[in-house]
This record gives sequence, C-alpha cells and structure tokens, in this order.
Amino acid sequence: MSKITKEEALRYHSQGKPGKIEVVPTKPHSTQRDLSLAYSPGVAEPCLEIQKTPNAAYEYTDKGNLVAVISNGTAVLGLGDIGALSGKPVMEGKGLLFKIYAGIDVFDIEVDEKDPDKFVEAVKAIAPTFGGINLEDIKAPECFEIERRLKEELDIPVMHDDQHGTAIISSAGLLNALEVAGKKIDEVKIVVNGAGASAISCTKLYVSLGAKKENIVMLDSKGVITTDRPNLTEQKKLFATDRRDVHTLAEAIAGADVFLGLSKGNVLTQDMVRSMAANPIVFALANPTPEISYEDAVASRDDILISTGRSDYPNQINNVIGFPYIFRGALDTHAKAINEEMKLAAVRAIADLAKQPVPDIVNQAYMVNKLTFGRNYFIPKPVDPRLITEVSMAVAKAAMDSGVARKQITDWDAYREHLKELMGYESELIRQLYAMARCKPQRVVFAEGNHPNMIRAAVEARNEGICIPILLGNEERIAKAAKNLEVKLDGIEIINLRHDREQARRERYAHILAEKRAREGATYDEACDKMFEPNYFGMMMVETGDADAFITGTYTKYSNTIKVANEVIGIRPGYSHFATMHIVNSKKGIYFLADTLINRRPNTDTLIDVARLAADTVKFFNHEPVVAMVSFSNFGADADGSPREVHRAVEYLQNNYPDLALDGEMQVNFAFDKELRDRKYPFTRLKGKDVNTLIFPNLTSANAVYKFIQAMGDTELIGPIQMGLNKPIHFTDIESSVREIVNIAAIAAIDALVGKSANGDEPAK
Repeated sequence: MSKITKEEALRYHSQGKPGKIEVVPTKPHSTQRDLSLAYSPGVAEPCLEIQKTPNAAYEYTDKGNLVAVISNGTAVLGLGDIGALSGKPVMEGKGLLFKIYAGIDVFDIEVDEKDPDKFVEAVKAIAPTFGGINLEDIKAPECFEIERRLKEELDIPVMHDDQHGTAIISSAGLLNALEVAGKKIDEVKIVVNGAGASAISCTKLYVSLGAKKENIVMLDSKGVITTDRPNLTEQKKLFATDRRDVHTLAEAIAGADVFLGLSKGNVLTQDMVRSMAANPIVFALANPTPEISYEDAVASRDDILISTGRSDYPNQINNVIGFPYIFRGALDTHAKAINEEMKLAAVRAIADLAKQPVPDIVNQAYMVNKLTFGRNYFIPKPVDPRLITEVSMAVAKAAMDSGVARKQITDWDAYREHLKELMGYESELIRQLYAMARCKPQRVVFAEGNHPNMIRAAVEARNEGICIPILLGNEERIAKAAKNLEVKLDGIEIINLRHDREQARRERYAHILAEKRAREGATYDEACDKMFEPNYFGMMMVETGDADAFITGTYTKYSNTIKVANEVIGIRPGYSHFATMHIVNSKKGIYFLADTLINRRPNTDTLIDVARLAADTVKFFNHEPVVAMVSFSNFGADADGSPREVHRAVEYLQNNYPDLALDGEMQVNFAFDKELRDRKYPFTRLKGKDVNTLIFPNLTSANAVYKFIQAMGDTELIGPIQMGLNKPIHFTDIESSVREIVNIAAIAAIDALVGKSANGDEPAK
C-alpha cells in the first residue's frame, strides 16, 4: 500500500460529515406517536422500571451494547502526550473498529485530566451510561493504577487495551509458536525488551500461562532491569532479575528461546538472533519499524518463528483480533468485569482458531492454496470471519463460569447465529474483498479514463493497494482533470489507444480478433476500426494478457458493452449466457440479486444459466446459496408468461441439481417470510431455510428492485458483479460513485486471481 499523505488523512477525516462515527436512531420516529413513545410521556415507563430494577437498563436502553473509549491523551499512539482533544481522532477510530468488527456502539470520551485520582472520579461518574469501558492511550505508570481502581470500584467490564490487547494476541501466538518449536512454556527463557504498559501486561499473562519468572529478563531504556537498581516502579519490580551477568540486550538474548520486543525499531541485530537457542521465537512488535525487520530476521537463520505488528508479513500481532470480541462476549453476558479467566479464554480461543481449517475467503485473501498451522501461520488473520464467534463465545462462557456474568446464555447455537447475523450491516465483506485483492494486485484497466469518477477511483484503488490501475484515454485531458481534482497519478499507467505509438498493438489485437471471429463474418479492416474504441481495445488487453481485468460502463450503454464482451471475451464453457449480480449488505443480512443488468426477457434456458451462475458466485463469497426464483405468482398459480418460464427453470434445476437449495416461482414476501412460506406451501424445498439469493423473471423487475434499494440509501449495495464471461470483464452502473467503482475494481482483481488459480489459462498471443 502506498504511503498515506497528510492531505489524504486530513481530507478523509473532514470530507462530508466531519469525524468517523455518528449516532443513529434504532426505533421508528416518523410519527407523533413514535415520538411520544420515544420521549415524553412514553419514556417515563422504562425509567420507572430501571429505578425499580437497575439491571433493566440492559433491557430498555443501549447500555448492553455501549462501550466508552476513554483517554486523557497522555500516550497517543507514537505521538506521546498530545492532550485529550488532540487524541479524539484516535478514539473515534477505535470506536469505528468496535462497530465494524463486533457491532458494538461507542461514545468516545476525552477527559482533560492527568491526575489519576481525578481521572478515576470522572470515569466513575459517567460509568452508569455504559456496559463497558475501554481505556486507551494513557501513559504508564498511571495507567496501571487507573485501571486497577476502576476495576475494583465499578461493576462493568474495564480494560486498558494498550496493556491487555497485545498481551492476549501475543500470548495466543506464543502458545502456538512454542508448539511449532516443540518447546514448553515453563522451560523457555524469555527476553522482554521494553517495560511499558504493553510489555508488563504481556509478561504477566505469559506467567499466567506457565512461564517462570526466573526465566524472564526484562529490559528498559537503561538496560536489564535488576533487583539492585534504585527507584524501580512497582511494575518493573515484578520482573527485575537477580542475575548480575547480563546488562545489555546482546548479553541477555544469548541462548534465549523467546524475544518479545515492545520498544523501538532496529535494536535487535542478526547476530543477536543467531545467538538465540534453536527454533527461536521473535516477536518484534515495535510499530511501524520493528526491533528487527522481517527480512533480516528470516535471513539470520532458517529455524526462526517470527511475528511483527505489521500486516504485510506473516503472523501479525494485531489487537483487532481481540478487543472487539472480548467486549462482545462481556457485553452479551452483562458481565461485571473482564477478568483473568476471560482473557485466558480469549487467548486459547485465538490460539485454537489458528489450528482449524482455514476458510477459502481467508486463503484467497492471502493468495495461498491452503493456510495451515505451522511456522508461517500460527496466529489467525484479522480478516478471519470466525473470530467473532470463536472468541466472543469463549469469553462469554468464561464470564459465566467465573461468576461475573449477570445474564446466562443457554442456547449457544442460537448465540453463534446471532453473532454471524450481527455483522450483516457492516462492511465486513468489503474489507475482506480489499484484503484479498491487496495480496497480489492485478492490472485492472479503467475504460473511461477521462471520466472524473474513473480517475478518482483509479487513484483510490492504487492508494488502497487493491490493483495496478491502467487508465484508457487522452493523457493530456486526464492530466488536466487530475489537476482539477487535486489527485496525483503517480504509479498509474495511461494508455492513449488512439496514439500512433499504439498502432502496433492495435494491429496485433485486430489480427487476433479477426481470426477469432473469422467464421462470423469479421474482417481485419473492421477489427482495426474497432481497436479505436476503448471497450474493444481494453477487453483485448485482457484477452491477450496485457492486463488482468477490465472495468467499463460509467457512461457506456450496456447493450454496446454486452455486444463487445460477447465478441472479444466470450461466454464461459458450459453456459450459453452471462449475467450480473448485485449484493445487498443490509441490517438483516447479505442478499444476492440476479440478473440485474444483462438479460432483458430471459427464457427458461437463460434463467437456468443465471441461477447456476448465481449459486457459484454466492459460494465464492463464502455463503451457502438458498435460492428463490421469484415472480408475481406462487408455485404454478399462473401458467402464462414469465411465471411459466420460471416454473420450467425451477423444474429443470431441481431435477438436475438436487443438492441446490432452490425453489419457486414465488412472490418476494414468501421468499423472505419462511414461516408464512412453510405454512402455506409445506412442500417447498426451502422449508426452514432463510433465502439469501433472488433470481428475477426479467430485467425490469431485477433492475427496479436494486435501484429502489439503492435509492433508499440505508444499505450497502455492491455490484454489478459479472457472472459467466471467460475473463474478468466487469461493468459499473451509469454514473457510479467513486467508492462503487473501487469496489468493482476489487472484485475484478479477485476475479482475475481466482481465474488464474482455477484455470491456469494462457493468454492469447
């Protein structure tokens, strides 16, 4: 990913509505009656219930899903003591992570108070509002005392993530790394470089897991912390060593099994790593520059097991693997605290997850055939969708078993499904798509390179690292437009397909196309003329391997684009049609709609192809397809027109693909209301299932539905996603937004990656 500039960061935080989070009503509020229920006089009733039973606040308010992210700004990231107000963007960012990863609401609270006693009193005074408190960016040693007192004096979960987040994730990594190395935690020698809040907390948790204090050496900026050093803090005294033979990091690390770095960059040398014991475990977690670079570490010896805090290397220690799900489990049990049992449960759940078979979406995200537990994978990836269920459930169980839960979970299967559904409205899918695309960026051609949205999308896609963009268009016009848009085109190739220097390529493409369609009346001269059109030229770039994927449609008619795609790329073997799909990412879950753009009046054969393509595409997005083929009638009630075609398609698909959960024709309300459907039509093959995929009888209905959803503005709409062409040719909507085009670019890049992996296709030459 390219470096984030100051201008980009400021624009991101200021554009549109300033900041990163907002409060959204969750109840109806459009009528006078709604408002009377929401406020006076109706609001008095829950107030009185809470007065009688304080825990009723969990039932009648957002307390049970609300966390305070609280800081005084004394240790903000690597910026130090910048003050409470200056740290607000970080606290908002933490709130955003809580929301997108675990569905937890957050108020960020910046307390302008450095005195620990006064700070504690301020937090205690506002604590009744919240179901949990996440302390953030408070400097040591005050953070230890602040957390200790708040945990003692409050009856809600309190956690200082700077201490415990890294401790939990690194502990999970340590357990697994030791297993790979064939070592026992109670026997290994551990060197900890750094003695701040994170280092102290990590080391404490290692001891809780079985590490021996006598086997631990901790260093601060002055060197090895020894028992004879004066003026040690209480925290440093915990890990002061009696040894007098070690003073420096080089001396301490000789023969050590484990190095934990939470200090500063480039303090661990290759010679130091070579001096460690066999199968050394190195956690170099200083960010952004680790104590030793990944490259230097792996070059120093072949048997090393290494983690960093960086996402571009294996085994990233990332706090986001832990804190959202720890609070999720604590909130869902109305826990009084986050105790050691809950932290250890999170450690073991994270460690165990790395040993389980990895979902395809995670493998694809990191461009490997199969991630397996071992030297290069002993910590789950942050994009792993199972974290919310595995960690949250483990923490919830520990809260109940340790006696701090006020609410008991009895149906764990239902709770697991609730956790999965909880994230339906968030952009988890988009984050996963971007992560997948970043692993091996593909060359994506943006057809309408002069269009402002295409230019911005290409720049954003480059900045996100999801592809290597290529713009088709006049270089002077594009440069002028980019200047007006105040974006930089560095690293973006611009191809003026009409330029004389592209003549040889136009001729080569024309020869290939003319030869390919010779039996369809195509001539070389006609093909030459077509190479002056962006769609023909761009698709030929993909057909020949000069590019990996192609995006068009911002102001191109679909009818023209479809014609060109059929001529140049062709339809996937085994099908006679191609189609498009839109994904609806809603509060109620993720839904897939097809065909939204291509086939105007599909007959039975077309509908069969659309349904098959849709089922495959839904599986690609890591969902099991449950397909309703919809119409204005139900199960043969109308025997004419489109219902008849749908009915025939359903009959064919059920006979030839019996394992596919599919039925119809049916009205949309019966598709989504399974109780109504199952009661009125008990014979349906979808009995007891929640539909997630709709196949429409014609383009009018499909297009109208997705456009209506788009206009409502309360959901995330992703698409159109092309299904059924031989190569990654993708279409945008007319006047798509920049973000929508970038999303399509990510999908196009992934399509190219998966196609290469699955087919091993060689491009035409």
